[in-house]
Amino acid sequence: MTFTATCDLYDEHEEALGVLPATLKDFGGRIRFQGPAVTIKCFEDNSRIKELSATPGHGRVLVVDGGGSLRCALLGDMIAKDLVDNGWAGAVIFGLVRDRAELAELDLGVKALGTIPRKSQRRGEGHVDLPIRIEGTQVNPGDTVVADEDGVVILASGA
Repeated sequence: MTFTATCDLYDEHEEALGVLPATLKDFGGRIRFQGPAVTIKCFEDNSRIKELSATPGHGRVLVVDGGGSLRCALLGDMIAKDLVDNGWAGAVIFGLVRDRAELAELDLGVKALGTIPRKSQRRGEGHVDLPIRIEGTQVNPGDTVVADEDGVVILASGA
């Protein structure tokens, strides 16, 4: 799959392209990544992220609506290592991560709002493969996620 920069995609599609918030920062060892979206909606519970990390990724990207919580991390080094081992391209977390130094060493794209040492609880909550909305941008399962140094864009499937 050929990588197209987010700015070039925006120039081509303009407002038909979804743009995720500029507050997302890079934490993984891979800055440029792309793939079909697998969506998760969860709040301060990473149970579904952990479950999916153990499944074949086939170059897909987890897009997690964590509600923008700044109280605990939804992704850390162990889950990220599972994502790498299972062939995921990356994770976009509208929330926090932890283990920043370890994440930077992994061949995985990780975008998130920031870092915190506190881990999330696992209560078995959260939903997978449903349309989510991150600060006004709709992300559907199967949409193409493209991330690079300039940000994250969402190309609707079929576009």
